[in-house]
Amino acid sequence: MRLYIIRHGQTDWNVLGKIQGRQDIPLNETGRRQAACLAKGMERRPVSMIFSSPQKRALETAQAIADSQTAQVTRLPWLVEIGYGTWEGRTGEDIMTTDRELYNAWWEHPATVAPPGGETLNQVDGRCAAAWDYIKEHMTGDTAVVAHGGTLAHFIVHLLKGQPDAEEIVVGNASITTVEYDPETGICRLLELNDCSHLEELLQ
Repeated sequence: MRLYIIRHGQTDWNVLGKIQGRQDIPLNETGRRQAACLAKGMERRPVSMIFSSPQKRALETAQAIADSQTAQVTRLPWLVEIGYGTWEGRTGEDIMTTDRELYNAWWEHPATVAPPGGETLNQVDGRCAAAWDYIKEHMTGDTAVVAHGGTLAHFIVHLLKGQPDAEEIVVGNASITTVEYDPETGICRLLELNDCSHLEELLQ
């Protein structure tokens, strides 16, 4: 079976470089166009199920895929974006002016240091593990997972379990990462990372 791991389309806060986290920011016009192109690109990748973060930007992206296929969207709370607490809505440059010491500590030890009111990356890893446990128990064929850049980076690393391909994971807006899953062995294999070829018409 294949997992198509998809980041949501662009938002205004993506453009402004603001940390979104748990803020429920919708897609902007470009993001909606990206979602439409993504849905077209997914037509040659039919799925039986779509699991999505419950946040608007992910749900809008997931629904665009669902509208072009017969699969329904299932919301999974474990797939929400990383919680950045009071840093949400701010840029890194802005945070450095008020929380420099904590910001530097977070960059150096993100697994155990959390933003004020936010979560550590150890907590994110725990959510990703719970999401995968649920998905693999319920998937009946090729499946799409739609969420956020930060969460998906950890989700993909969890799937690959220390394989060399897991060392550097970055996914762009409305990108598709394809992972092959063997339910008999439990092994996942990365087939394609951060495919954005379906967005080429937006660049012309």
